[in-house]
Amino acid sequence: MIALFETIDMALNLYTWIIIASAVFSWLYAFNVINSSNRFVASLGEFLYKVTEPVLRPIRNILPQLSGIDISPVILLFIIFFIRRFMWTTLLPMVL
Repeated sequence: MIALFETIDMALNLYTWIIIASAVFSWLYAFNVINSSNRFVASLGEFLYKVTEPVLRPIRNILPQLSGIDISPVILLFIIFFIRRFMWTTLLPMVL
């Protein structure tokens, strides 16, 4: 059972880094720091968008508009942090 918890924790940790990469990529893209016509950059941006958008969209629908500031990745990171802590401190002791 511990192996299952560790696998879920590793997947959540990987998704955390993907969310951070997506946020940084969107900032770099918005300020024209990276070349948007580069094929690799475009495919990387499309991948990050397709991986994170299905989870971020419902959060964006719930949150009020904050004049162009998107805090949905921060909210999602808090949710992931809560799930990870809950899994290790509450669920695992109940299973063992």
